[in-house]
Amino acid sequence: MKKILITGGAGFIGAHVVKHFVKEYSEHQIINLDCLTYAAEPKNIVDIESFDNYKFLKININNAEDVDDVFKKYDITHVIHLAAESHVDRSIDNSIDFALTNVIGTVNLLNAAKNNWIGKRDHLFYHISTDEVYGSLGLNGSFKETTKYDPKSPYSASKASSDHFVRSYFNTHNLPVVISNCSNNYGPYQNEEKFIPTVIKSLIERRPIPIYGKGKNIRDWLYVNDHVLAIEKIFNNGRVGETYNIGGGYEISNLDLVYKIIEMYVDLYPNDFNYNNLISFVDDRKGHDFRYSIDSSKIRSELDWSPKMKFEEGIKRTINWFKK
Repeated sequence: MKKILITGGAGFIGAHVVKHFVKEYSEHQIINLDCLTYAAEPKNIVDIESFDNYKFLKININNAEDVDDVFKKYDITHVIHLAAESHVDRSIDNSIDFALTNVIGTVNLLNAAKNNWIGKRDHLFYHISTDEVYGSLGLNGSFKETTKYDPKSPYSASKASSDHFVRSYFNTHNLPVVISNCSNNYGPYQNEEKFIPTVIKSLIERRPIPIYGKGKNIRDWLYVNDHVLAIEKIFNNGRVGETYNIGGGYEISNLDLVYKIIEMYVDLYPNDFNYNNLISFVDDRKGHDFRYSIDSSKIRSELDWSPKMKFEEGIKRTINWFKK
């Protein structure tokens, strides 16, 4: 039996990952560790509370002693590390929380794994990161696993640092690790501070839709369930010591994305209101990266993964979830 510790399992992506693993791997014990910050939503995982192979622990990864106790008490054999401060805007004004959770918290987990896995085999520390560690692109090119790190925001700097610490423990301590860097996720459960939920909630409540600058910044969007399936592939078959980029393959500017969401919203909930009038341009974010684009050819060829969700269908499901 694997004892799989999933950190941040009450957050957006984490909740989807935890529920998938609990339901699909009944032979393994799933321990969900989350300190329940503002970005967590316990009601999203309430339906798995009765499963025999599931346990929730309210613990902060910044507490090294508590983290080490979890590894000892539950004999953790595998880690899927998602817990992180993730909102770029918040990192600009409050960098210390990002350094503590994303860097120190990750090192606490690495130390617990290193100290408790001595002489043991068939263990894995899977660290989940972001494409933002690579910096910003112009109109051409895509991020590859070999792209030089060039983080621009305190958030991406903290994630880049955590990535480097994970690799250093592989090289220095021979800790079995794997890393993935994903593009922007969207879907049900996402916190309302993120862009797509902000747009949808603004439509529902008919309030201004804030768009940074002129809305020309471009992102690659990945439906959260496609990300979960990629995580599963990497967890089961990824090569130790390797990095895998995960992208949705759907690039669109922020302004065009808003127009598309409005169009889909009106298709789903027809009325005569002119939602385009809600668009409101605001001062651009400091150090706003222009474009992200992921080259997912490695995970596609090595692990036979590709995104299945069409963007339009994924947005419709997301709209309906927020509307409900």
